[in-house]
Amino acid sequence: MTDLHRLSIRELSEGLAGSKFSSRELTEHYLKRIEKIDAQVQSYVTVTPEQALAQADAADALRKSGMANVLTGVPVAHKDIFCTQGIKTTAGSKILDNFISPYDATVVAKGKVAGLVTLGKVNMDEFAMGSTSESSYFGATKNPWALDHVPGGSSGGSAAAVAADLAPFATGTDTGGSIRQPASFCGLTGLKPTYGRVSRFGMIAYASSLDQGGPMARSAEDCAYLMNVMAGHDDRDSTSVKVDADDYVANLNGTSVKGLRIGIPKQYFNVAGLDADVKARVEESLKKLEEMGATLVEIDLNMTDAYVPTYYLIAPAEASSNLQRFDGVRYGYRCENPVDLTDLYKRSRSEGFGPEVQRRILIGTYALSAGYYDAYYVKAQKVRRLIQQDFLKAFESVDVIAAPSAPTTAYKIGASLDPVEMYLGDIYTIAVNLAGLPAINAPVGFDKDQLPIGLQLIGNYWSESQLLSVVHQYQQATDWHTKRAAIAEETV
Repeated sequence: MTDLHRLSIRELSEGLAGSKFSSRELTEHYLKRIEKIDAQVQSYVTVTPEQALAQADAADALRKSGMANVLTGVPVAHKDIFCTQGIKTTAGSKILDNFISPYDATVVAKGKVAGLVTLGKVNMDEFAMGSTSESSYFGATKNPWALDHVPGGSSGGSAAAVAADLAPFATGTDTGGSIRQPASFCGLTGLKPTYGRVSRFGMIAYASSLDQGGPMARSAEDCAYLMNVMAGHDDRDSTSVKVDADDYVANLNGTSVKGLRIGIPKQYFNVAGLDADVKARVEESLKKLEEMGATLVEIDLNMTDAYVPTYYLIAPAEASSNLQRFDGVRYGYRCENPVDLTDLYKRSRSEGFGPEVQRRILIGTYALSAGYYDAYYVKAQKVRRLIQQDFLKAFESVDVIAAPSAPTTAYKIGASLDPVEMYLGDIYTIAVNLAGLPAINAPVGFDKDQLPIGLQLIGNYWSESQLLSVVHQYQQATDWHTKRAAIAEETV
């Protein structure tokens, strides 16, 4: 079958259950697509054909024995930030280019239990620091909709792989928008869960109080299937919360759009730099939701100006602490012929880390240094609480909050964005991580250059089912999520 990559997760599951095709046939189909197409997209860092086919054969045997799960035999791509036993795990960095993980991250382990077939590891901004996937040591990933544009970041490889139909769905991580923004740039659905909903064990840390894993796929329904695998408490993760996970697939129609109160923050639609096409498409999607029975309620979010400075103090501070372990001593890159321990540290880190990672380590170390800790880091944490309270006050009068996922569509690769401009591009996403809230991106149209645009819906704590349900119903009434880039239409 030449069109297996066009099937939804539900259709793949039903096809496998009905023996219309085997997991080996499905896996071989995706591996052939990767071999033919990915040289143009560069979404994968490591492809694992031997392991994938072995997992596919095991899945087929389970199907024959009647012991299969719903997703047994369905392929998946993992962001290269999740540790995978026996497979190189790089976090997009030279400093981990030779690191073979001795264990699986919980997300990967749960995928194996569910019977998922790992196609490989996909590219990302180095240590998840960036919004374009250009900071990867392995080179820039391309946006399938326009190969001279970025796919967004840091989960750009995940987004590009799904958008080019090189994987049916993929895992991502979101520290300040790294699932939602690339999903927006690549015309996908991407969910950032409530902090603590998905285990961080085995997920290489950037900023521990902000990082959260989540699914990326074409539709809310596809995301729900992967959320059923990823979500749940994990004793090995001290930040994992003991709140029962939902059956996200069963709950896809659990929230009616009729009567839903959608908060429209007036500050979000008056941000300098908000592209006119982005604003127009987002407003059209909100009008469609209103036609479906939702009520639009104008709200105030008064802490908007504090989002970027707060995030870019807290995140680099935590990165500075987390990345001190990469010292050239225990694992990872080590400089050649160090003269002493100090030289080993300095050269291993300066040669192993890229410019963006070094920049954030320096910012974070400065913010945590004696004399500045109280003035910067402690104050940022206090402002963080005010941002959280601002959202909670808004949720007293609305059910979800709407915003663009990004102020623009995808940038051109190599565009002269200075770091501050890139940081300002996170204005709509970073507050969600600071507050620990869930949020989802849904594709809602295109700009004049036919680049995708995304709507972001932000929910209250533990409302992933509600967000998936609202987007699922929107996607039953629209077809934006079914649109495919030309490269995805290529057959093998």
